[in-house]
Amino acid sequence: MSNPQLKKLSYFPGCSLATTAKENDHSLHVFCEQHGIQLEELDDWNCCGSSSTHSIDHDLAVWLPTRNLALTPPDQQLLVACPSCYQRLKLAQMDLKKSEHSQKIYYEMWGRKFNPDLQIITFFDLLSDMVDEGMLKAQTGRLNEMRIAPYYGCMLSRPPSMRTEKNFHGFMEKVLVSMGATPLRWNNAVKCCGTFLSVSRPDIASRNVQAIIDEAESVKADCIVTACSMCHLNLEIRSKLPGKIPILHFSEILSLSSGIGSGMGWFQRHLIDPRPMLKSKRLIA
Repeated sequence: MSNPQLKKLSYFPGCSLATTAKENDHSLHVFCEQHGIQLEELDDWNCCGSSSTHSIDHDLAVWLPTRNLALTPPDQQLLVACPSCYQRLKLAQMDLKKSEHSQKIYYEMWGRKFNPDLQIITFFDLLSDMVDEGMLKAQTGRLNEMRIAPYYGCMLSRPPSMRTEKNFHGFMEKVLVSMGATPLRWNNAVKCCGTFLSVSRPDIASRNVQAIIDEAESVKADCIVTACSMCHLNLEIRSKLPGKIPILHFSEILSLSSGIGSGMGWFQRHLIDPRPMLKSKRLIA
């Protein structure tokens, strides 16, 4: 029987969390459920197009994400875990709000009226509200002074049309300090990892990634923590292996600080095994 006290959110995982970043998806679900939040994945969601589609087909880039908006129940917020996916869905919603003609096409395509009041939120939006409500106080001090290099990547830097969006730079540091970690100051926290250039120009992506990894090593980080699953993939596959520094998703760190994660099977998916470091910090057995 479902718990009626659970807060329910519609959830769009996007392609990365459904494939290469399943540990991100799993740890996100576990963390949310532990705090009374149930994520209800959109039924039959589709790729938002991300950066690859809008670079070659403007119309497709607009209408791909709108189908996901149409699938969202009108009475729930829509949580989008990937920063790149968030931009595509949010920009599509913003464009629709400006055009009655586009709203008519939307209705003809998807058979339902456009909902201008749909709240599309990021994981940082959700987590910020949880912090404000004091929901994470029980996790204080559990990260045993881990030296963490927070990595935001470039997707939190919004395009001009989204300049009024809340800026979360510095938010990971605030949360990590409250959990007993030592977030490090470093120069590459917002350096682009190369994103989809990893496919078309791996030489550029590899150069960017190596600069990020090298600086994390120079500041003696125990690990790098990412805000984006695509960044996480690039930092692992484009670094010179065997890598010295584990790359963890922020949701994994949050789950560890909640006392969960050991035995979940997340860490065996990492190319750079984080388990020796986590065992040394007594975070897993």
